[in-house]
Amino acid sequence: MRTPQVVRDPSLPERVTIYEVGPRDGLQNESAVVPLETKAAFLRRLVEAGLPVVEATSFVHPKWVPQLADAADLVDAIAERGLDRVDGRTVPMPVLVPNERGLDRALERGVRHIAIFGSATETFAQRNLNRSLDEQFTMFEPTVRRAREAGMDVRAYISMCFGDPWEGDVPVDQVVSVGKRLFDLGASQLSLGDTIGVGTPGHVAALLAAFNEAGLPNTDLAMHFHDTYGQALSNTQAALRAGVTTFDASAGGLGGCPYAESATGNLATEDLVWMLHGLGIDTGVDLDRLVATSVWMAGQLGRPSPSRVVNALAGG
Repeated sequence: MRTPQVVRDPSLPERVTIYEVGPRDGLQNESAVVPLETKAAFLRRLVEAGLPVVEATSFVHPKWVPQLADAADLVDAIAERGLDRVDGRTVPMPVLVPNERGLDRALERGVRHIAIFGSATETFAQRNLNRSLDEQFTMFEPTVRRAREAGMDVRAYISMCFGDPWEGDVPVDQVVSVGKRLFDLGASQLSLGDTIGVGTPGHVAALLAAFNEAGLPNTDLAMHFHDTYGQALSNTQAALRAGVTTFDASAGGLGGCPYAESATGNLATEDLVWMLHGLGIDTGVDLDRLVATSVWMAGQLGRPSPSRVVNALAGG
């Protein structure tokens, strides 16, 4: 299988961590329920392809995301079958928890890595969390505190960092204020989401600089780009040049957001890996195996992958 010609840019990081969100963010918007066994096989294939972190599912109420109603069974399968273990290493498989009830379910099953999902805007907080912008922190505080007391690692997502479908442009200082409050609850990393894919490279650089000025170094930040307007890889390069080394991506370009219809086009993990490998940046990912995994999953879903790299390497 073809590989990119490597031209190393010494100003860029030598290694990047890809935070794979396909099994959770990628599948959550599927209308037809994906069988548990297919999800388990997907997790295993991603681990075997070398992904260093694979977000498995979410303990959200089944009423809101029916696709993830089997979250507890999937977490049990991970533990019972060792789906997270390969070549003597254990791959973190975080679970999204929306509140303390979700945390209780995670604790019952011995989950060690969780994530919370906040909003940078008032409207999305109301639609996604049924809380105001300020009330979301009251909801998250006991969740994060109890998780940390239990020895869990906690990641915080912040959505609508670059634009909101109802409110339009989102001020940079508002994003920084919300993001820092979320991070300061006790998170180990803050993932900045371009939920509707409207960000551009200059906007990325400005937002990262503002977070740095507020006291959050790029080592504490991750980027979560969507490719709705074709900007995801350009935005990734801007973040790389700023020193960010963790990027969220979804195998095969699966997914969107069930609470924002315009949130389409997750950055495909294969497209990201192709670019990073061409820049001489190590990811630890076996691109051939990853492409094969996305071709397989596309077959399970009954439609082609939207990833350009998957289609180029797999012949359509």
